Order: sequence, then C-alpha cells, then structure tokens
Amino acid sequence: MVATTTTTTIAAAYFPAFPHSILSPHPPSTRPSLPYPSKPPSSSPISSLSLSVPNKPKPTPIAFSAQIVTNPLPQNHATSSDTDGPPTENHFNLLRTSVRYNDVELAKAVHASALKREEPKTTLSNALVSAYLKLGLTTDAVRVFRQCLSCPDVVLYSTMISGLAKSGYELEAVSLFFRMRKTEIEPNEFSFVAILTACNRLSDLELGFQVHSLVVKMGYVGFTYVSNALMGSYSKCGRLDFVLQVFDEMPERDVVSWNTMIAAVVKESMYDWAIELFRDMQRVDEFSADRFTLSTVLVACAGGRNWNGGRQVHAHGIRMGFQPTLNVNNALIDFYTKCGSIRDVETLFESMPVKDIITWTEMITAYMDFGLVDLASESFDMMPEKNCVSYNALLAGCCRNGEGMRALGLFCKMVEEGTELDEFTLTIVINACGLLTDMKISEQVHGFVLKCGFGSNSNCIESALIDMCTRCGRMDEAEKMFYQGLDNVSCPINWTSMICGYSRNGKLEEAISLFCNRPSEEVVVDEIALATVLGVCGALGYHVFGKQIHCLALKIGLLNDTGIGNTLTSMYCKCGNLEGGIKIFDMMSTHDTVSWNSVMGGHLLHRQGDGALDLWSKMEKAGLQPDEDTLRLVISAYGFTDSNLVEKCRILFLSMRTTYDIEPTPELYAAFVGVLGYWDLLEEAEQLINSMPFEPNATFWRALLDAGRISLNTRIGAMAAKQILALEPLDPSTYVLVANLYSASGRWQCAEKTREEMRKKGFRKIPSRSWIINENKVHSFYTRDERHFQSRDIYSAIDVLILECMKSGYAPDTSFVLQDVEEYQKKDFLYYHSAKLAATYGLLTTKRGEPIRVMKNVAICGDCHTFLKFVSVVVRREIMVRDSSGFHVFSKGQCSCKDYW
Repeated sequence: MVATTTTTTIAAAYFPAFPHSILSPHPPSTRPSLPYPSKPPSSSPISSLSLSVPNKPKPTPIAFSAQIVTNPLPQNHATSSDTDGPPTENHFNLLRTSVRYNDVELAKAVHASALKREEPKTTLSNALVSAYLKLGLTTDAVRVFRQCLSCPDVVLYSTMISGLAKSGYELEAVSLFFRMRKTEIEPNEFSFVAILTACNRLSDLELGFQVHSLVVKMGYVGFTYVSNALMGSYSKCGRLDFVLQVFDEMPERDVVSWNTMIAAVVKESMYDWAIELFRDMQRVDEFSADRFTLSTVLVACAGGRNWNGGRQVHAHGIRMGFQPTLNVNNALIDFYTKCGSIRDVETLFESMPVKDIITWTEMITAYMDFGLVDLASESFDMMPEKNCVSYNALLAGCCRNGEGMRALGLFCKMVEEGTELDEFTLTIVINACGLLTDMKISEQVHGFVLKCGFGSNSNCIESALIDMCTRCGRMDEAEKMFYQGLDNVSCPINWTSMICGYSRNGKLEEAISLFCNRPSEEVVVDEIALATVLGVCGALGYHVFGKQIHCLALKIGLLNDTGIGNTLTSMYCKCGNLEGGIKIFDMMSTHDTVSWNSVMGGHLLHRQGDGALDLWSKMEKAGLQPDEDTLRLVISAYGFTDSNLVEKCRILFLSMRTTYDIEPTPELYAAFVGVLGYWDLLEEAEQLINSMPFEPNATFWRALLDAGRISLNTRIGAMAAKQILALEPLDPSTYVLVANLYSASGRWQCAEKTREEMRKKGFRKIPSRSWIINENKVHSFYTRDERHFQSRDIYSAIDVLILECMKSGYAPDTSFVLQDVEEYQKKDFLYYHSAKLAATYGLLTTKRGEPIRVMKNVAICGDCHTFLKFVSVVVRREIMVRDSSGFHVFSKGQCSCKDYW
C-alpha cells in the first residue's frame, strides 16, 4: 500500500473510516429535463418579452431498459458463423476514419459492406458499436448490440455500457450492467470503469458503494484506472473523505490518480492542500505534471489568491514546455484575473498563438471583473464565434457592474437572434430586473420565464424570481411563490431571499419571525442570512436577539468572517451598546474599509466625535485607503467634538482630492456644511454654496436648513427651505422642518402659516412611530395610540408623570403640535406623543435601575426632548432614545446631545 505522509496526516483529523460493506440496492433517480426555447420572437423592446415563446421539441428518447436484452429485434440480415474468415483490416481503418472526421455515411457504408460480405459479428460488432456511439448514433449502436445478443462478450457489454453512460443514458447503462451480471459474463476492469462513469454522472453515492464493494470482491481494486474511476465518482458526490481513502490505498498510482485527487480537493475549495499535493506528486512519486495538472493547480492558486504560487506554476509550465497549450493559458488568464492586473491578462492574451471561445469568454470576464464594461463589450463584438456561455459572461458582468438596463438590452438581442437560453441566462436577466427595481419590467420578464417553462422546474430560477419580486416591491407575489410548496420553504436560498426581502421592504419583524421559524435543521444559515438579521436587529434596536445571533455565528463558525464582524459591530452600536461594538471590532482578525466605517459610524451615532477621529488616526497609520463614506464620517465627526476643530476639518475637506484621490460630492459638501452650522459659521457655508462646482441637491440644502435651525438663523433656514421645496415640492418633511425652524425662533405666525400651507396641499407628515422591545416582542406606539393592550395603565402612568414633571419645572411647548385645534387640545395632543408613550411603557415593564431603550423613526420633537430630561430626574432612571439623528441619553436632567440635534 502506497500513501503519502502529507495526505494522510492532513486528512486524518477530518474524515471518518471508509465503509466496505455492500449496501442495499438503491435505484438512481432521474434528473429533470428542461425545455429550451428554440426560436423566440424577434423584437427589440422590453415589452416583447411578454410574447409567446415556443419550446424546442425534445428528441424522443430511445428505450434502453431490461427489454434490451430480453427482447432483441429480429435479425433481418444474413450472418455467417464464427468459422468464416475474419473481416478485413480495411473495415477497421474505415471505421476509425469515420469517427475521426465525424463521417456518419462512411460508418453506415462499412456496416452495410460487412453485412453484405457476411462478416462475423463477434470480430466487427465491437468496432461498429463503438463507432456509432462516438458518432452519436445511439439507436444504430443499440441495433447492432441487439443483433449480437446470441453470442455477446464482455468487451461488447463494456463498450455499450460506456457509450450509454457518456451519451446521457446513465440509467440504461446501469440497468445493462446489472443485467450482464445475471448472465455468465463476468465484468472486467473496463466494465467497472464504464459503470463508474454512469455513477459519476448520476452522482448516486449508494450505487457507487455497491460498485466499489463489487470491485473489492472481484479483485479489481488493484487496477489503477478502476481506482481512478472510483475516485472520480466519489468526488462528484462530494465525498472527499472516500476519495482520499481510495487514493491512500492504491498500490500504484499514475498521473491521472494525482490529477483526480488534486481536482477533488480543489472542488472542495481546499486550495492550500491542493498545492501541497502538487508538490507531493513531484517529490514522492516523481511524476511529471501534465497539462491537466497545471490547469487544476492554477485554479487552486486563483481560488486561494496565491500570487506567488501561481507565478511558480506558470514558470514551471514554461520549463515543461506547456506555455503554448490552450487549456493552460486559459487557466492562466483566470489566475491573473483574480490575482494580477488587467495588464497581465492582456499581455498573456495577446501572446497566445491560439484562442478558442473559452479564451475570449474568460477575457470578457476579466474585463468585467476589473470594471471595464466597454472593453468587455468590444471583446465580445470581436469574438469570431459566440455561444450561450459567452453571452452569459457578458450578461453577468453587466449585472456585477450595476448595468442592469444594459444587461436587459443584451438579453433582448439574444431573443431576437434566437440564441439558446439556459437557466443561467434567465437567472442573470432576472437579477438585472432586480437591479432596476422596475415593477413593470420585472412582470414582463417574469411572464417570459414562465412561458419558457423554467419557473417551476428550476430552484435557482425560482430563487432569483423571489429575490426579484422583493426588490421590485412585489412582496405579495414573492410570499405566494415562497409558501406555495414545502420544497420552496425548505430551500436555503429561498429562505434567505425572503428574509432579505422582508428587511428590504421595511418588514423587519416578519424577517426576524421567518428567521426564528427555520423550517428544518437542513436549512443552512449562511453569511447573508446572518448579516441580514443582524442588520434588522440593529434597525429595530433588538439588542437581546442580536446577542443571540452573535452566539449563533460563533457556534457555526462564521465569527471570523469579516462581513459578519462588520455587521455585528454596526448592530451593537445601533442598539446603544457602543462598548460591545468596539469590542467586536478589536477582536476581528482583519479589518477592511467597511470595518472602520462601521465603528466610526457607531461613535457618531453616540455623538462621540473625538472617538471617531481617534479611529481615523489609527486607520491612517494602518495604511488603509478610505472611501467616500469614510471621509463623510470623518468630516461629520468634527461636528461632535468637545473643542472647535473646524480648521482641521477644512484642511481635510480641501485636500481630499489630492491626498486621497476622492472628488468632493454633494454628500461630502453637506457633511461639511453640517459642521460649519454646528460651530455657527453659516456665512462660510453661504460662501461654500457659491464655490461648489455643481448644483447642490436636496441633501445639501437639508444640511443647511438643519444648521440654520441649530443656530436659530431663520434667514439661512428660509433660503434653504425655499431651495428644498423647489427641488422636492411633494416632500411633506420639508414643511415640517420649516415650521419647526420658525417655532424654535419664536416666529409663531410664520410657523402657523407654513402648517396651513401644508394642510391646504393635503400633505401629512410621516407618522411618528416609537417602539420598545419587551419580552422578545416589539411594542409600537403612535401619537395618541390606544391600541396597546396595556394602554389604560400607560395613560394613567403618563398623567402622573406629567404632573410630577410640572412640579419640577416642565412646561409643555404647544408649538410642536401641527394640528389646527384649540390650545387645551394641543396640550392633549402633546402629552401623548409616541416617544412619551413608549418611554412610559418602558418604565412600567422594566426592572428598577435598568435603562429604558426607546427607538424612534423620525427626529424627537423638542417638547418630548424636554419632558424626558425631567422624567430622568423624577424616576431616577436613564432613558435612551435613538431617533433619526442618533442617540439621546437622558440622565439627571441632561441629554448627551447637549440640546443640539
């Protein structure tokens, strides 16, 4: 027994012992066939996708079953006995020529000549069956085979089994093999290779066990090519442990053995192990790598982003003389796409003497991966030959680069030209619709897919349709597709898509409910589902459930994932646990730009500008390149510092183009304006308006309006409000901001005039919603809300609180009531704002001494802000409110925002 020390040592800790018992018979299941559209209607507009598309008729399958050996066709041709002379060598030469040049007529002519000369079947039939199978004439091969059933041999059976397996008739090949076992003909090593080919294509593990056991029983386990076939079959079934066991027990190996082992390891994404096996191959068994070895190892280097390893394999290939080989060069293009630069890829492409359709397709993929969409399109146009795969590469690249409409246009072109459409094509175009978020286009594409017959036959297409519906606001249809069958509910991709859809459409509680009600343990919780639910926990402020998801991530081994770490950091910060977010950030093994942005954003939510700037200094020392979001957060941090650092902020803002190669955007200007407003430098903000290289958008003017409100500068505020109303005349939040600006500065008449204009136009402000989480349930409140089952207790308690706060100096500010009612009624409206109701419910349901955590969808009003400061004194409790501006921590009559929000 030969076994490498490295292979056995690495795998010993991971894989169990190999089973050698013969398992009970388990008939393989058939794979579903998918209809493909033949010639879709030629029309370019998107609307044409709703037209009827005929399906390509599927060829009638040949019946290969048990009757193939029990009911042979009648022999209509005269044959001679085995005592006749052998066939001429010319017959065999002509059959080989017919296969080489794909000449069907020549093969049939040889067959006719043999029948005419009454050549014996047993000497020519094997060659005829083999030739017909290689030419794709399965029916003719079956006819010859049936005519030879009176005197078949193991070679004929093996040839027929192998041909059926390779022609897509795997079930018939298995049936024929077990039928042969019932005769007196014993299978040989070639028979086992043939049946294992069928097992490989069927991915039937139990059938593979039976064949393996038979191989051991009949003594063929020592044949290298039989063991190679066993390894290939187990690899296809995803059982790397069995592949390793067979490999280690092989008495002799060849290059194919090593290639199969390396390919199986690469298939399981164990890239470092694959490279180690490549070294063992040359060191232990002293085999020279072939083209397939180099191609597979290059795939491992690309998957593991092993730049040095890939370069060494490239150099090894040059030394071995494989440089001009097409498949090696194609693997090199993929490697340099993932690990090198576009210049490396272009240099290699231009030096290739021969290019095939795979080469061109990989070049398109490379351009798309580097974001060069136009160059990818040019390469596609230059291709001498195109097929469905090359179209798919261009479509997928457009989607990866956010070019949804461009992908749809290309898809329409495919439909016009009658190009073959497969599952991947339709999945990509569905994803393109999701990028566009256009309901009408998504409905047309949805209808087109259903008319093609793919909708209910493909899990990946169904998952893509569910995701598309959630992105295009069609949640009812997404839910209908998801719940229409148990298979859909238990599909991990569909389950994750629905969770993301609920989150995307603001149905946060439904997302958590679906996550908690996982249909079965077989539904794998992946990074996407975890990150989505953690984001929902952050949005809701669901701190307790967020900690449980943290434990789940630790349990299933996803805590080392950078994306999960970033989401955990953000979740803890949004739930008011800044210390927890910082702790997660410090525990992460690697940080990317999003990691730093998450923890800096957490500091800003808690209005800790100095802490955010300290992180910025550490990020610069780490040498990490900031993005636009980073600079926006850093600039905003200067508006929350204890001391005036506007000069440093100004230097950063003016130097971002030269220092970080980032062009100032309206969002960055708006952040700087917010800082100037906080430090009462509104004149400089006005000068900034005149120097901007572009027209300011609504985001910028809102920042200026907010700055005017903080500084009580109604002139600046009115100017900003006028611009916002011109840009977004139908946005009611603008009128609310203007009214609050006038109210804060004591201009009650102007404030009432603004509210009257708002009422005349029929605008209503976004309903103020506050919520608190108690006993794993979200309790929501709106203004004067009496729907809660404890509303009587809440209203009684709030009346007591108001009286106690009034004794301490609280006076209700009715200017924050937008309804046109009497003064006494305004007080009634004011007393029962949603934030007051939620905070009171929290006081009733939490233990003494615990902080109250209230979440709010809009900015807290001034009166509620004042009231909660008094409440913190009366009840001696800390009250934490997170609104659209960040956290307010009320304690001992003070707020952490210092009354600037």
